[in-house]
Amino acid sequence: MTTTHSSARHGSPRGRRIAAALLVSTLAGTALVACGADAEGLRPAKVSGKSVGETAGDAGITWGECPALAEGKTRDPHLACGTLEVPLDYQNPAGMKIDVAVSRLSTAQPGKRRGVLLLNPGGPALGGLDMPGTMASTLPKSVLDRYDLIGFDPRGVEHSTPQSCGLQDPSVAGLFPYPAADGSITKNVALAKAAAKQCADTVGKNLRYYNTANTARDMDRIRQALGEKKISYWGQSYGTYLGAVYRSLFQDRTDRMILEGNVDPTKVWADQVADTWGKGMADRFPDAARVAAAQASTLELGTNVAQVTRTYLTLADRLDRTPAAIPGSSVSLDGALLRNMTYALLLDNNTLPVLAKFWKAADNLTHGSTTAADTAVLEQVFADTPTSPGIPADNQATMFMALTCGDAEWPHDVDGYAARTAADREKWPLTAGMPANIWACAYWDKPVEATVEVVKGGPRNTLILQNRRDNATPWEGGVGLHRSLGAGSAFVGVDNGGHYVYGEGSACADKATVGFLATGHLPHKDVYCTDVTQK
Repeated sequence: MTTTHSSARHGSPRGRRIAAALLVSTLAGTALVACGADAEGLRPAKVSGKSVGETAGDAGITWGECPALAEGKTRDPHLACGTLEVPLDYQNPAGMKIDVAVSRLSTAQPGKRRGVLLLNPGGPALGGLDMPGTMASTLPKSVLDRYDLIGFDPRGVEHSTPQSCGLQDPSVAGLFPYPAADGSITKNVALAKAAAKQCADTVGKNLRYYNTANTARDMDRIRQALGEKKISYWGQSYGTYLGAVYRSLFQDRTDRMILEGNVDPTKVWADQVADTWGKGMADRFPDAARVAAAQASTLELGTNVAQVTRTYLTLADRLDRTPAAIPGSSVSLDGALLRNMTYALLLDNNTLPVLAKFWKAADNLTHGSTTAADTAVLEQVFADTPTSPGIPADNQATMFMALTCGDAEWPHDVDGYAARTAADREKWPLTAGMPANIWACAYWDKPVEATVEVVKGGPRNTLILQNRRDNATPWEGGVGLHRSLGAGSAFVGVDNGGHYVYGEGSACADKATVGFLATGHLPHKDVYCTDVTQK
């Protein structure tokens, strides 16, 4: 689970989206007025994966200009956008409708065209309208000649009938329940209950229908509207779960599928957070600690991984107890924000040097001895990024909750959360017990339908790409997804850190990815790539 849900990534443009999403959401301002009417009359039901009639999308999509971008952002000038009307509730297709924003970058060549490659950047709840342009800059001609690239904002996200609970803290990171300095979760319980109530009071029961299963059904409506018998798909992070759900509901309409940085579909979502986040951070953190240790003479954080780790844990504890004001900003740096920024900057190898300098700046900040270099790093890390016009400030946070709480039911016992948090806090000190703590989902309405069971086997048409040290979606997630799909998937693991695999220094992984999309060839057995070269 990336989420969080942004930053200054200097490597591939794909990674910039995620790292940027966390930093922006952490510092975002006041939430806008909520949108979306309540629909008390909509009835919960188990919904079939099949679309309601193949004629639903026959009218197609009228292509035109794309929505306005945030100030300073650019997009591929050839990108076209349109909207598609879909049912809010697929059990009641004649009922309330919502709009899904779709984009297209026509790249396929006559005579070579295979079809469309639908793209999703994950999150949960990241928009994907501009993803075709981003991906086109990283893909070779052998792939671009065969596919038109299709992006979309998932239902409820950004330009697709955006939802808002009107949260006072509009950031996704604000939802992460770090315990108090003494380990108490009393405040977390109150915040979780308040967030769930705010969404129930503001958006109401409509939010139950903004789940992954219905997003997959929307994807099939996109397929119909495009006039395609099948779609190929590339999903990253949360998008791997979305892809697995689509493949399970619409197996005969799935062509070639790439799943990168993976979620174990048997752990959605409480177990995914509680069972893997701490270990993922523990696996990844030493990569950054080694960068800091290599600059021990200037950063003075330690001369080896163990020393740097102790310095970091001491710093986090100090900030838990006494937050430090950031010069020139209304934001104070506390332990939670330190950990969230660390999580974001661990997503990419290119931001590890920035992370090491950020730790030094934070340490100096707590001692009241910041330098000009520290100030520059803090300004870089906490740089404000404009948001797209018309999008509620808390849109990603709202939809993060809608998806993670609405796909599967969470435990409700507060005492159980307290016990699990204490154990997790001791086992994985880097995450301080947060992953096992109580989330708003403990007080959420029961999901409108059963969690989709990911289908094992089927056509051998899915390539799983997984880094060994991925702090957002750890190695175990890729292994678990491969196990769930069985013979229907091939697995490519890479001895690398960070959240992305393709285009991140492994010719072995890139060759497997491009070869599959261009020719349909999948490795006959699991592959482990050790040829990583850092940029």
